Amino acid sequence: MNIITCFKVVPEEEDIIIKSNGELSFERAKMTISNYDLNSIEAGTQLIEANSGTLIGLSVGGSKIDDSKLKKNVLSRGPESLYIVADDTLDNMDTHQTALALKAAIEKIGAYDLVLCGEGSADVYAQQVGVQLGQLLNLPTINSISKITEADGKVIVERTLEDEVETIEITLPAVVSVTSDINLPRIASMKQILAAGKKPSTVWKAGDVNLAKLSNSIEVLETKAPKQVDRKQEIIEGDSDEAIKKFIEKISGELQ
Repeated sequence: MNIITCFKVVPEEEDIIIKSNGELSFERAKMTISNYDLNSIEAGTQLIEANSGTLIGLSVGGSKIDDSKLKKNVLSRGPESLYIVADDTLDNMDTHQTALALKAAIEKIGAYDLVLCGEGSADVYAQQVGVQLGQLLNLPTINSISKITEADGKVIVERTLEDEVETIEITLPAVVSVTSDINLPRIASMKQILAAGKKPSTVWKAGDVNLAKLSNSIEVLETKAPKQVDRKQEIIEGDSDEAIKKFIEKISGELQ
């Protein structure tokens, strides 16, 4: 089985600084793998370990995603090779533009059986890239998958709904978006980190994958953190009718 696992590069949350006026500063934020995409990388790694084959990592974005530490971080988690489309024309893309860029890169890479995506990204969390990518590739596509196995050239997936679990058989090739419940991403060992430095990585520009210039559809006007409000710290003890009534009155007053 040949698997391509897609991931997004986002600013490290812990490095984002909130200024006095509420604006967010990303100047010191290092770039890292979106948490939700760690699950798709791990899902691909486990499938390859169970069934053999090859696992390729793929990401698209601005030139800042071409980072040696970031590439080693990805490759230490299981992928045998890595492809990145790093171009400033691909900065601040919407979900459809991201899907278009991924499609172009996937077609450049060539043969594959399965494309894996995370359920969303840690910065935007629109949950649209996977399904839009599947449509652009004209492949069977399914999201919200919490379990995936391979058998006889097909994948058997489970999707947990509100009151039931669906089990679905999908013919390959296909695009599958996995949830954060599917696994616990591994922490790479020192041996894996050292081995990652010897794995191949390919960096393309937008033109290398025949990707036409994407029109800008997003304009960021401002990004601010929500205002911090001190807790009231009012405690109502007891479970009597009077205590419950008083609690409701307090809550109702705050909601008005």
